[in-house]
Amino acid sequence: MANSTTKSKKSTSKSKSTSAKKSNSSKSKQKYGKDTYVKWYRDMLLMRKFEEKCGQLYVQQKFGGFCHLYIGQEALLAGMVEAIKPTDRVITAYRDHAHPIAMGMEPKYVMAELYGKKTGCSKGKGGSMHMFDKSRNLFGGHGIVGAQIPLGAGIAFADKYREEDHITVCFFGDGAARQGALHETFNMAMTWKLPVVFIIENNNYAMGTSVERTSNVKDLSKLGASYEMPSFTVDGMDPEAVADAIAEAAERGRKGDGPTLLDIKTYRYKGHSMSDPAKYRTKEELEEYKGKDPVNVALEKIKSNKWLSEDKIKEIKNEVKELVEEAVKFAEESPEPDPEELYEDVYSDGDYPFVKD
Repeated sequence: MANSTTKSKKSTSKSKSTSAKKSNSSKSKQKYGKDTYVKWYRDMLLMRKFEEKCGQLYVQQKFGGFCHLYIGQEALLAGMVEAIKPTDRVITAYRDHAHPIAMGMEPKYVMAELYGKKTGCSKGKGGSMHMFDKSRNLFGGHGIVGAQIPLGAGIAFADKYREEDHITVCFFGDGAARQGALHETFNMAMTWKLPVVFIIENNNYAMGTSVERTSNVKDLSKLGASYEMPSFTVDGMDPEAVADAIAEAAERGRKGDGPTLLDIKTYRYKGHSMSDPAKYRTKEELEEYKGKDPVNVALEKIKSNKWLSEDKIKEIKNEVKELVEEAVKFAEESPEPDPEELYEDVYSDGDYPFVKD
């Protein structure tokens, strides 16, 4: 597995991981060529520019509520989309604007949701933290820290119960890794060998406090050890490493071997949310990670291999700019939800909690 290391203490697991590491390394050189890198660059640039525009609009008070930007973490989603099938399931936390875009949703529906408009992907009822797309198997962003961890395992359980060939990718942050529900979920997921890939989007700081200050365990991949869950550390600034790691974990899940934990090391260039000035880190640290910017690295790879001319690169940049501008226009012009929508999409059962005959 490229740029990943196993944390298992069993010699058999180590030998398997070493073997996979070699095969994936040679596979990567053949697999990730021009078409993949051009797609990665275009998709990551779209996520980046969309989020930058969101930040500007939030300051202009075009929409309210919380707003958590994904800037810097785009390689996780670029790699994930390369590694899984369109029928696989994805569930994540509240830093979720980029997920639907990476999975193919037109940005205008994400922007309309941020604006709380009727045309938004959650009909304007979710806002920034609750993007959802049933057609693409995106089972939402979730505002309660760590809530998506047991939900992700539940989705995987349903697929296994129905004998359907899907895996679930469950994202959560390094802060959510402290939640007690994680341990109950890991235990059940391993006991039942559920087809789920648990991914820690480890951007070092949770809301604003480093892993070193909040956990006695600095290497979060070790969290899977007590459940004998295969666990790996992955370079989250490299879409190749992410794609290799998730593809291997997905294959393990499809074969019936159960879940995998991936501690994917990434970095957000902005604060936890728009209200966070991020004074808990140094400018030098931020600049160091900007030197690993996945968008720029992908572009340099394209240029060094002469895969695209400067005119073609400019075309991609213009296309992305137009898509973001279109998204804003669409959101601005979309209607507000009707008042009657308050009573739609609300679950109720008059007999709850009694079971009907």
